[in-house]
Amino acid sequence: MQIAPSLLSADFLHLEDDLRMVNDSADILHLDVMDGSFVPNISFGFAVLDQLSKVVTVPMDAHLMVVEPQRWFERIAADGIGMCSFHYEAARENTGEYIDRIHALGMKAGVVINPDIPVEVLYDYIGKADFLLLMSVFAGFGGQSFIPESVGRVKALKAEIVRRGADTLIEIDGGIGPDNAATVRKAGVDIAVAGSSVFKAEDPKAMVELLRKA
Repeated sequence: MQIAPSLLSADFLHLEDDLRMVNDSADILHLDVMDGSFVPNISFGFAVLDQLSKVVTVPMDAHLMVVEPQRWFERIAADGIGMCSFHYEAARENTGEYIDRIHALGMKAGVVINPDIPVEVLYDYIGKADFLLLMSVFAGFGGQSFIPESVGRVKALKAEIVRRGADTLIEIDGGIGPDNAATVRKAGVDIAVAGSSVFKAEDPKAMVELLRKA
C-alpha cells in the first residue's frame, strides 16, 4: 500500500522541512485543493502549488474539491502534478469527458466520491480512470474520524474491479492511521492518504513506514 501524506496537515511555517520528510519517506504527496464553495473550507491555491515542483521529488496528487474542476486541469498539469482527481458530485454527466481531458494533459485521472454517494456510481469509470478515491470522511476538513462503513465500500469496489479484470487503483482519504491501515489494505486499498496521523506524529518518517507495512 502506498502512503500519500496530505499537505493539508503539514506545518506551513516549516513547510520545506515537511516536504523534505515526504521526499525521504513517502510515496506520493496528496494536495487537497478547496474553493470554499464545493466544501465549506479553503485550503491553499496556486501560490503554494506553483512552488512545489521545485522541491518535491515524489509524485504529486491533486484532489480538487471545487465546483468547476475542469477550469484548473491545465494549470495543475503545468505545475508538474502527475495525478489529478475531481469529485463525481461536481462533474456528474461530464465525468468521462473530464477523465479524457486529464489524460490528454499527460496526468493520471481519478474520480472521487463522498461517503454519502453510492459506491456503484464509480463502476462506470473502472478501467477508464487510473484511480478511484473513496472519502472515508466528508471532504473539506482534516482531522476527522474514519467512517467504519468505508471498509465495506472499498471491498465492493475492489470486487467489481477484479470482476472486470481492470487495473484501476483504489485510494482512500480520511482518518487513516495505525488503527485502521491494515484493515483498509486488506479490503483492497492501494493508496492511503494520511494527514494528521503522519504530520502530527512524533516521528513522521516512522509513521509512514508503519502505515506502509500495515
